[in-house]
Amino acid sequence: MTETLRTSPLAAAHAELGATFAPFGGWEMPIQYTGGGVVAEHTAVREAVGVFDVSHLGKALVAGPGAAEFVNSCLTNDLRKIDAGQAQYTLCCVESGGVVDDLIAYLVSDDEVFLVPNASNTAEVCRMLSAAAPEGVAVTEQHADYGVLAVQGPKASELLEALGLPTKLDYMAFADAEWEGRTVRVCRTGYTGEHGFELLPKWDDTPALWSALLAAAEPLGGRACGLGARDTLRTEMGYPLHGQDLSLEISPVQAGSGWAVGWKKDSFWGHEALRAEKANGPARKLFGLRALERGVPRSHMNVLNAAGEKVGESTSGTFSPTLKIGVALALLDTSAGVKIGDELTLDVRGRSLRCEVVKPPFVQTNVK
Repeated sequence: MTETLRTSPLAAAHAELGATFAPFGGWEMPIQYTGGGVVAEHTAVREAVGVFDVSHLGKALVAGPGAAEFVNSCLTNDLRKIDAGQAQYTLCCVESGGVVDDLIAYLVSDDEVFLVPNASNTAEVCRMLSAAAPEGVAVTEQHADYGVLAVQGPKASELLEALGLPTKLDYMAFADAEWEGRTVRVCRTGYTGEHGFELLPKWDDTPALWSALLAAAEPLGGRACGLGARDTLRTEMGYPLHGQDLSLEISPVQAGSGWAVGWKKDSFWGHEALRAEKANGPARKLFGLRALERGVPRSHMNVLNAAGEKVGESTSGTFSPTLKIGVALALLDTSAGVKIGDELTLDVRGRSLRCEVVKPPFVQTNVK
């Protein structure tokens, strides 16, 4: 039976721009646009500004007396490290330490936390939180209540200022603003490694805001960008994609996401397994691979040492438009003793691709 894909509030606008669509997390989303393409859209973000529709991302509200304390007892990162009006990258884990999802938590107040999970994981995150919520705390899925627009690039602030939206925000801080009488939540965050913002208008207000952003972006050298460029941008930064670099089988300790775990907290979902793995050392660890010759890495390719022995597997891979070379993320066995600077090979459909082991990010940016 064919899956019925959900569509963003901008589906018609994307079609008018000549978007190429593909399924993503149960949604039909634009991958690239006519007159652009992944490389041009990627370059616009690195050099000017790009506007992405990421309305497929989930939205959920946890509200009620002590909601923040409750969320903090479930998700990995420590909400006590931030204040109201700030957001935080965090993880939803299971008892084994595997990752159900990585998400952003917006701390509105002690009694209200707004969550932005990944599209396909939203229902499970909400189910887990609802099942554990104490009396008086409600978990409400709001997937189709808000759109999400990402404005990313060195000219992102200039673009928002043209629309009268706030830009003087610290990294990961957010503010609720008004644009033409409509409420928009503006957060200083993103998934590209560039200076940028994510905007959360109401679902029905999203088309008008999208059109205004694109009109103001054009004279700045900006353009609409699809999820293809979003993937090449995040890979250049070494940012994990759930389902590839983080999963129920790939823990935050293995993926190098231990910085998003509140190790000093008393407990959180999966804390016993994660503490044990951290203490004992993970059996595998995520590294970057930078190609030393022509070739494009992809996920699920074997990584071999000089003796031709398998020492790991790539989890993400792409051609880097910035570096003009192939780059990848790979889980490597710690028993293999691989270190930064070593040379390994990727098995690219039967052809050996020489790579240097590096520590991501692959490119340097001004994200903060």
